[in-house]
Amino acid sequence: MKKVLVTGAAGFIGFHMTKLLANNGYEVVGLDNMNTYYDPELKKGRRDNLDELDAFTFVKIDLKDKEDIDNLFEKYEFDYVINLAAQAGVRYSIENPYAYVDSNLVGFINILEACRNHPVKHLLYASSSSVYGGNSVVPFSTEHPVDHPVSLYAATKKSNELMAHSYSHLYGIPTTGLRFFTVYGPWGRPDMAYFLFTKAIINNKPIKVFNHGKMERDFTYVDDIVKGILKLLPIAPEKNDEWTDKDGDLSSSKAPYKIYNIGNNSPVKLEEFISILETKLDKEAKKVYMDMQPGDVLRTYADVSDLENAIGFKPSTSIEDGLGKFVDWYKDFY
Repeated sequence: MKKVLVTGAAGFIGFHMTKLLANNGYEVVGLDNMNTYYDPELKKGRRDNLDELDAFTFVKIDLKDKEDIDNLFEKYEFDYVINLAAQAGVRYSIENPYAYVDSNLVGFINILEACRNHPVKHLLYASSSSVYGGNSVVPFSTEHPVDHPVSLYAATKKSNELMAHSYSHLYGIPTTGLRFFTVYGPWGRPDMAYFLFTKAIINNKPIKVFNHGKMERDFTYVDDIVKGILKLLPIAPEKNDEWTDKDGDLSSSKAPYKIYNIGNNSPVKLEEFISILETKLDKEAKKVYMDMQPGDVLRTYADVSDLENAIGFKPSTSIEDGLGKFVDWYKDFY
């Protein structure tokens, strides 16, 4: 069995990724520091669910602990690494910037160093649609420059892409960065809007509708995200000496390095999103309209042509189906 390290295994996407890998013939080591950024009971629930898998081993380690990471790589000799651990959240990065430096920068360099000293076939890591920052040309393409982040969270994700490229170039480590677009679904993060809205509507509390509902998001169902990663896992980028920046291909290079968008390719207005959620809950929301918050962007919209060309797959779950599955899970869990 191929051995895969999934960091952030008790997190939202990491949980779904681990289950999919274990059910597809991989031996998975799941790493998480089990922090209290949000409800620990939710993380514990995910972990309890994962512990039922035969091909799963859990380790409680913090990415910033270099010695522990090195020892883990030496012990297991991983074939693949999927780095999904990160301090998430745009707004929280304004309140607590140092949490992002520790997890997203120090933690990631420890993963890169471990992959250098204990070579793997492929390192895949979570980036984010937030790297597109102030870009106004849509859909967002991996061929577009991403030099104007509007939050520290976005800046750390852009930094991860640059750090990965340097290690691909210097040490030949095949790396693939995955720019996720507003991931949602069962077992999701409680700080995300759809989770907060659901809780508030059920409890007859008002919801905060930023920018008066005039934003658009390319909501991507979590199953589509992890299916895409699974298909990309064996497709490691290769060195390409013929590459030149004159071709305008910003998503790859001479190094074994690649960037993909993973998004639904179908933005939804926030007003429409809330309306669908109200229908699924069979209850009307009490809305408080507010101005846009610092760090937010007006629209996200993924160009996934690269992804489709590489693996013959693109996210396609409709917002109606995805939100319906989330609401069913939420009512069952809570």
